[in-house]
Amino acid sequence: PRHAVVVENDITFAKVGDQELQLDLARPKDLPGPFPALVFIHGGGWRAGSRHHLRPQIKDFAAHGFVCATVSYRLAPQHPWPCQIEDCKTAVRFLKANAAKYHIDPKRFGAIGYSAGGHLSCLLGVMDKQDGLEGKEYLDQSSKVQAVVSFFGPTDFSLYAKDESAQKSFFIPLLGASFQEKPELYRQASPIAYVRKNTASFLFFHGTRDPLVPIEHSHRMAAKLKEMDSKAEVYVLENYGHGWGGEKLQETLAKSLKFFKETLGQ
Repeated sequence: PRHAVVVENDITFAKVGDQELQLDLARPKDLPGPFPALVFIHGGGWRAGSRHHLRPQIKDFAAHGFVCATVSYRLAPQHPWPCQIEDCKTAVRFLKANAAKYHIDPKRFGAIGYSAGGHLSCLLGVMDKQDGLEGKEYLDQSSKVQAVVSFFGPTDFSLYAKDESAQKSFFIPLLGASFQEKPELYRQASPIAYVRKNTASFLFFHGTRDPLVPIEHSHRMAAKLKEMDSKAEVYVLENYGHGWGGEKLQETLAKSLKFFKETLGQ
């Protein structure tokens, strides 16, 4: 059954300097909850993109019994790493701190992201507070999520160690250095570096012909998660590249919804 949905746009969850960080929120209408929550994170190479592109998706998932938020984060190169993950973590903690207001169950959180947003979603699923990069607000809350869907997100930045084009286009603007200059920074930003016992459950979507993020990223991350007894599945899209639309997008979103229902419960 699909529920009626109420939408609240442009909710400020943090302020950094003069910049307000905002999220858009959709939740089931006229139902008490509490509901599991999903954070949607846009792509754009960490330097472009907008949360607004995911507004239709949060409304659709909210109609199935989730509180959903699409969040903004500071963009490179004006705001270098780790601003991006700090902002996403802060958004999760804001929602948990306001769980009663938004009818959220703070113990049932998921994240879903595309490309750079997939990378940030993966980090939310594997990082713990002691790993740092938390930001400064709502620190009495955990930024950890229990389920992650990654659409072609990079998981191991060391795989770009010899790709000078990718470093110049994406990673130097984000990290401020090449792999040769600061390999430890590339490791710090890689979700695969944080995989340990008791992490989230994961579902990866990846095309076999992705020219920007080779499918090896999802396969490696899933293998590492399984080694640590976490649930992980890679859904392979034969002959697809870096993204897809139409019926294939609807199919993968339906699989994402099923995954979140199974892992977070309703």
